[in-house]
Amino acid sequence: MNEWFTHLSTLASAWLSSVLASPQQMLAHLAAAIAIGLIMAGALAKTMSPLRWLAAGSNVGLMVYGALRPSPITFCIAAVLLPVNLYRAAEVSRLTRRVRSAEAAGDSAGLWLKPYMKARKLKAGQTLFSKGDAAEHLFLLVDGELELVELGKTLEAGHIFGEIALFSPERVRTHTVRCLRAGTVLQIHDSTVRQLYFQDPAFGFHLLNLLANRLSSDVQRAQTQLQGADRDLGKIS
Repeated sequence: MNEWFTHLSTLASAWLSSVLASPQQMLAHLAAAIAIGLIMAGALAKTMSPLRWLAAGSNVGLMVYGALRPSPITFCIAAVLLPVNLYRAAEVSRLTRRVRSAEAAGDSAGLWLKPYMKARKLKAGQTLFSKGDAAEHLFLLVDGELELVELGKTLEAGHIFGEIALFSPERVRTHTVRCLRAGTVLQIHDSTVRQLYFQDPAFGFHLLNLLANRLSSDVQRAQTQLQGADRDLGKIS
């Protein structure tokens, strides 16, 4: 045990002597210590953006160490990884900015969709789709007026609709939509919607927000109907 401790002390002393041998070696090992610290911080990061930036910082530290020590292998490995981490960090930053832009865009998703949509003219009294039909398109009402028949609710120009059925397990329409006043709708096929969802994070974020708002409205409407039913039962009793 004493021999092992003595050997360890000798190695530590030799390493410390090499570190203090010159300012260059001191700087090299300081850079290595910073790089190790950044690697450990990156391992604890919970999101991708800080992880990539911390990884890029550790690459720079290891490059400094590799150049001053010198350690060609360490320098080359860090030099290869640095542009990869910088590219991924910039990519995540762009993604974050696009998601924030989508959040600020509000109901302007129709502006993004129009280049991918096809126009369809509707006459007064015409049914766009019926309850139970297969859901294959997302719609944007350009002009005219539509009605959700089962709810007695009207849709006005600029309204996006039909999105819930596209993502439901049954993939069927839950309401009948009929044209009250002649107009135009733009439609986009389900396959294109899914491609945009995976390719464009801004579109995907807005679509999820749209679904959440629509489901929240449905829940509130159901609660109102239940409260009304309870009041009616109270009057009867």
